[in-house]
Amino acid sequence: MAADDAYLRLEGVEKRFGPAHVLRGIDLEVREHEVVALIGASGSGKSTLLRCVNLLEPVSAGRIALGGAEITRRGAPLDAVRREVGIVFQSFNLFPHLTVLRNVTLAPREVLGLSRREAEERARELLERIGLWEKRDAYPDRLSGGQQQRAAIARALAMQPRLMLLDEVTSALDPELVGDVLDLVRELARGGMTMLLATHEMGFAREVADRVCFLDAGRILEEGPPARIFGEPREARTQAFLRRVIAAGRL
Repeated sequence: MAADDAYLRLEGVEKRFGPAHVLRGIDLEVREHEVVALIGASGSGKSTLLRCVNLLEPVSAGRIALGGAEITRRGAPLDAVRREVGIVFQSFNLFPHLTVLRNVTLAPREVLGLSRREAEERARELLERIGLWEKRDAYPDRLSGGQQQRAAIARALAMQPRLMLLDEVTSALDPELVGDVLDLVRELARGGMTMLLATHEMGFAREVADRVCFLDAGRILEEGPPARIFGEPREARTQAFLRRVIAAGRL
């Protein structure tokens, strides 16, 4: 990959929490309009990697660049990074005291300076697109888990980010609700959204990702096209992981 092709670049990224060495020299590039899936066992560092990209966690070493500008340097504009990078968590993290509409319009009004009318027009377009406009005046506790997760994705999209980070967005959902959320992510991928996603949905990763990275003990042990990673993994640890996935009926 040519250097100029990478919208997101991580070079030698390390993350420690006290004695725990969670990320160990992560090198990763994501091109614009590319979908990269992070797979691996729980505790392999997938969620921490995403949180470092969005600067929710400071890196212990290494650098991260977005659009060619280093965002981990001292004095980097945090708010500008958050405007370009949206993140959706497995636990939804909607504001419980705000309606769906207010959840989606809050950041565009407060951060981007949109008027109420402009923010609500943007929210209406998104909520209609994901089938939640009729729930605009509902509070999060009146929604199903799948509806809450779709609302959380709409909230992130309302900022019109250039990069979306998705952290196990189906792991907290009942099985019958997973499909709706995955359909929405598929739609984003088809629309050209640049995405870096951590997932336990192996079939989904194989279908939607342009590239798959297998993380093990804080390192990217193997990466490549989905067909090769899932069909002909080269590393013994990747092979063992996928054998367990297949035995559990998840691929």
